[in-house]
Amino acid sequence: MRVIALLAWILSIAVASPALAASSPHLQSLEQQLSSLLAARSGDVGVAALDLATGETIAINGDKAYPMASTMKVAVAAAYLDQVEAGRRTLDTRIGTQSARALLEAMMIHSNNNATDALIGNLGGPRAIQDWLDHNNIRGIRVDRNIARLLADKRDLWDLRDSASPVAMVQMLRSLDKGNILTASSRAYLLDVMSRCATGKNRIRGMLDGVPIAHKTGTLNNYTSDVGYLTLPDGRRLAVAFFARGGTDRPTTIAQAARTIYDGFTGWVRSIAFSDSMSRAISTAN
Repeated sequence: MRVIALLAWILSIAVASPALAASSPHLQSLEQQLSSLLAARSGDVGVAALDLATGETIAINGDKAYPMASTMKVAVAAAYLDQVEAGRRTLDTRIGTQSARALLEAMMIHSNNNATDALIGNLGGPRAIQDWLDHNNIRGIRVDRNIARLLADKRDLWDLRDSASPVAMVQMLRSLDKGNILTASSRAYLLDVMSRCATGKNRIRGMLDGVPIAHKTGTLNNYTSDVGYLTLPDGRRLAVAFFARGGTDRPTTIAQAARTIYDGFTGWVRSIAFSDSMSRAISTAN
């Protein structure tokens, strides 16, 4: 009877709805690990991770606003690709002396600020990017300035302009992945470009050798960020956002948090697989 009771408990976890999953023992343990990790680090760190298959979400300081820095370039790229799909622009459109494709790839792979501002200007300025976010019901993200203006202004890491919360960022990444904003081909192109990101290799990628990652980094004085997608061993994918303000050794903090999240969600997936196998065993026995 005790074995049956144990199996029933395992199955009850496996069939829990995504809305209740945040209260599961597995994610509570992950949340505690992340909280302990970040509490031991200096600075103000916000983290969010969302399982794109199940809706499972975990966050630390998830609703707090942080500067986006160059992670806002994901929105610029998506807004431009949306225009391509609408037939208003193409990736071969010449903007100055370069094609839009060359500018977009310079922006996303090498974080080129001049390329970013050329694309923002072509789209109609920062207001056009914000309008695109609003039109697609993406909340909690503000785009107020181009990169040149942002860098020229007096630095204030608590300025709400050009900010996002970690949860808002992963929700945007989820919206881009769901297919209701970009077509499959545009989405595949954006993910390919993000997978070739050449900056910040000591952040999300720092402790995840061999893991498929598509991301975009951001850097300001005393501030470090990284956002994107991780792929778990079973093919399931996570949208993640890491914003670190102040403190020391921020890239290592992000790398450790990314590793903790990867291991935590991998363990959760394995527990579901174990529960499924136990369910089949019970069915066969009956």
